[in-house]
Amino acid sequence: MIETTLENFQADVIDASMQMPVLVDFWAPWCGPCKSLTPLLEKLEEAYQGRFRLVKVNTDEQQELASHFRIKSIPTVFAIVGGRPVDQFQGALPEGKLREFIDRLMPNPAEIELDAALQALQAEDRATAIVHLKKAIALDPASDAARLTYADVLLEEDDAPAAQAQLEALSPQAAQDPHAQALAARITVMLEENRLPPTPQLDARIAANPGDLAARLELAEHCIAHKAWEPALEQLLEIVRRDRQFGEDIGRKTMIQVFDLASSQPQLVAAWRRQLSSVLF
Repeated sequence: MIETTLENFQADVIDASMQMPVLVDFWAPWCGPCKSLTPLLEKLEEAYQGRFRLVKVNTDEQQELASHFRIKSIPTVFAIVGGRPVDQFQGALPEGKLREFIDRLMPNPAEIELDAALQALQAEDRATAIVHLKKAIALDPASDAARLTYADVLLEEDDAPAAQAQLEALSPQAAQDPHAQALAARITVMLEENRLPPTPQLDARIAANPGDLAARLELAEHCIAHKAWEPALEQLLEIVRRDRQFGEDIGRKTMIQVFDLASSQPQLVAAWRRQLSSVLF
């Protein structure tokens, strides 16, 4: 707990609130309810072990601060998060209600783990990301964001069955998300890849018979499973060019699926859409 002033308020409250929630307790020495509330707040600050900061403002001495916050009665407590007030209460609350108030301000532990996982992924540290994602899901099994991210990572690890399990645990709403559906399509391809002939065998078949469209489709499925979008699109476009009726227009339909899967590469998608259009029309 610290006492702040107008001069120190920026550092004590605003800057500090970028790192953790800050409770600003407006009080005065003559205030009876303040004498019961402040010790409780100090006790909880210690109990929460640095997860929030308690800052006191003596309204008799810091009238400009009290005026800025339009304090009309004391005690009044403001919660500051991210540099702005997000909640407040007036009067002395019992300990249970104070804990409820403080807990609402605390960051979700699962979200903390997810943020750490995303940072690890940005640093290309997949192993650390997996550790944080597992913790995030354990803390909040209903976290669709954590499960989607984990499914993405599992696919990068070529673990399609585990990725599929994460998608199956999504909420119905999240399962309809375009990103989730794109992952589901890729998982299907990866699961089917095990039944496909090896790629050298398929290459040999195509070299011996360029019209072997079944081999071209299977080779494209191999490429899709490994996010090799351009080689996949090359094979699929050749299928469209040679026989629109093959597999009930499977070449064109699969190209459209790939466009969705490769949406993070808009220039590539646009270029191949133009090529598909030129073949079709």
